[in-house]
Amino acid sequence: MPATYGFLSTYPPTQCGLATFNAALASHLTAGSGGSGVVRLLADDAAGGGLPLDRMAPRVVHTWRTDTPGGWVAATNALNRFDVAIVQHEYGIYPGDAGEEVLPLLRALKVPTIVVLHTVLSSPDPMQRSVLERIVATAHAVVTMTDTARQRLIGGYRVEPRKVAVIPHGAASHSSAPRPHHDRPHLLTWGLLGPGKGIEWALRALALLQDKEPTPTYTVAGRTHPNVLAHHGDAYRESLRALADELAVADSVAWDDVYHDQATLSRLIRSADVVLLPYDSTEQVTSGVLIEAVGADVPVVATEFPHAVELLADGPGLLVPHQDPEAMAAAIRHVLAAPNVAGLSGLAGGPTLRWPAVAARYQALASRLRAERAPVAAAKLPA
Repeated sequence: MPATYGFLSTYPPTQCGLATFNAALASHLTAGSGGSGVVRLLADDAAGGGLPLDRMAPRVVHTWRTDTPGGWVAATNALNRFDVAIVQHEYGIYPGDAGEEVLPLLRALKVPTIVVLHTVLSSPDPMQRSVLERIVATAHAVVTMTDTARQRLIGGYRVEPRKVAVIPHGAASHSSAPRPHHDRPHLLTWGLLGPGKGIEWALRALALLQDKEPTPTYTVAGRTHPNVLAHHGDAYRESLRALADELAVADSVAWDDVYHDQATLSRLIRSADVVLLPYDSTEQVTSGVLIEAVGADVPVVATEFPHAVELLADGPGLLVPHQDPEAMAAAIRHVLAAPNVAGLSGLAGGPTLRWPAVAARYQALASRLRAERAPVAAAKLPA
């Protein structure tokens, strides 16, 4: 009989990459087998109106309202009804200092537990370090999505290396049809918008391409991040619009303030000649946007954040220094001049990085953990 899985995470219709990741993993891992379910993390200020659930995705069996003290108790009870618990971890989604309220939940779980780490900081503060070390100590296994994150974890934290597995972020299957033709080269960045996204550097690179004939267009797709919107309004987007005006590129920029479902996102990605990832962060060890871009066979120009360095070092794209619009513009010129040159497109690893293969690796890990615990459970039975 197939194992049942309890997932703990944010979840659609919440608008965030973590929710989208968890829904995709849950859908492919359970594959309509039934019996699995999701414990959804929900803050009072969470933005709804996002993506509807795929009909194959597990349903929500309990909601942990993270603004309510002690919510971990009921969440634990819900997760203990399943054979395996898969817990997504990101700073900022759990209550307490550095999200420490996930710890009593992990200690109280009676089933094999896999914690998926979406962020591993290179310079955590003392509380962030302590919480993450205790998460690894309590979980039966933890997953990082890149070798970079694993090396950072086992080299910079006191953890048991044997517990740490690398399973890549899954990529959706995109149409294999030729990309649509358009009169002007199309540049694209997408994802929730906020400071640190680096769009200002992409706009400056676009301004340096105004001598190209025809001049490129640039689409910035995605809603403003709900946390940014709640605390700062749409000031970042408005500052970008003002910069585009100042650089005289406003007519070449489309602001697509929409949270796309997978079908429309796939069409948007496939319409691009180059995906730009101009991120400011030097900490980002996992990027779903990056994996989707290369999975769609679209060349990428990205700053040197850790996941991009690992995935693009051998192709399929070009790396540029952070906050360097001249280097970014030169890389875009290179890609547009030779879009089909070897090493500029194609998902490294091919089918092994598609969601079905990624889900199979989680299934294998869960099966191993259940097998390891079976003798322990049998030994506790009365004679």
